[in-house]
Amino acid sequence: MVVENTLAKNITAAGDNAAYDAACKRLLANKVILAWIMKSCLEEYRDFDVDVIAEKYIEGDPQIAKAAVNPDEEAESRGEQVKGAKNEDSTIKEGTVTYDIRFYGIAPQSGEIVSLIINVEAQNDFYPGYPIVKRGIYYCSRMISSQYGVEFTDTQYQKIKKVYSIWICASPPKYRENTINRYVLREKNLVGDAVEKRENYDLLTVIMICLGRSGDDKYTGLLKLLDILLSPVKEPEEKKRILQEDFHIRMTKELESEVSELCNLSQGIFEKGEARGEARGEAKIIKSMYEKGFSLEQIAFAADKSIEEVKAIIEGKKPILV
Repeated sequence: MVVENTLAKNITAAGDNAAYDAACKRLLANKVILAWIMKSCLEEYRDFDVDVIAEKYIEGDPQIAKAAVNPDEEAESRGEQVKGAKNEDSTIKEGTVTYDIRFYGIAPQSGEIVSLIINVEAQNDFYPGYPIVKRGIYYCSRMISSQYGVEFTDTQYQKIKKVYSIWICASPPKYRENTINRYVLREKNLVGDAVEKRENYDLLTVIMICLGRSGDDKYTGLLKLLDILLSPVKEPEEKKRILQEDFHIRMTKELESEVSELCNLSQGIFEKGEARGEARGEAKIIKSMYEKGFSLEQIAFAADKSIEEVKAIIEGKKPILV
């Protein structure tokens, strides 16, 4: 397992939300982090050590929203492609879906090697205008349909691989904090007691990981690991120390760099947010003074601004964001 010099490089830079999101994805795409997620959430891996999962059961290098796969066209030879690199599904009628992280997992089951397709998504907004779990089900459906022409052709449905869509929600509502929920297909007998083999219908699973705060008795294991890893306020050195001491995650240069980068981006966004907050507060005070009868000259003197700036703020013409 290559953990000795790149996981320690991604925990340092300054940028905006897009750069921050990209840094989060790079951190989550580290095999040792994915292995923790797999062991904690996927029943196929619960009996294996994290290091073993990272070394043996993640196929290729997990890719982050890079290569595309188009189910509407003939698939290229599987031998020429790295399976883990297919991070985008494109169909003429349904458009393009770009996954944050997608890779193949290998799971020993009943003496056989079973291949799984695993998608991991980092989600900041818990209420984006639709239920996230429905989007997860849609992603699973796309990952199944995109296997046509790649994993199976014609009527070879027995070759369909099980898919997982795992959603890591950094800012869930309080009632969802420090929770992990699994959504699966289950068989239910309506008449009679016939039983189908589970592997024939257990083909898609959505998992919702909702992070929370410390102080909760559920704040342990994977929930604590991901919260520490993605925290926008903890210093890089503190993160590295906790990851090494509490979770025995060895800091490589790559991981260290990724952790530092995320922390620096977080600080940049936080400072920018503080500046925006100060600007909004200042504008609110200026408008309040005007409504209470203060003259433009008095307000300008108090706020240390020109009369033109004060007038623009009152009229809503001056942008508040910085």
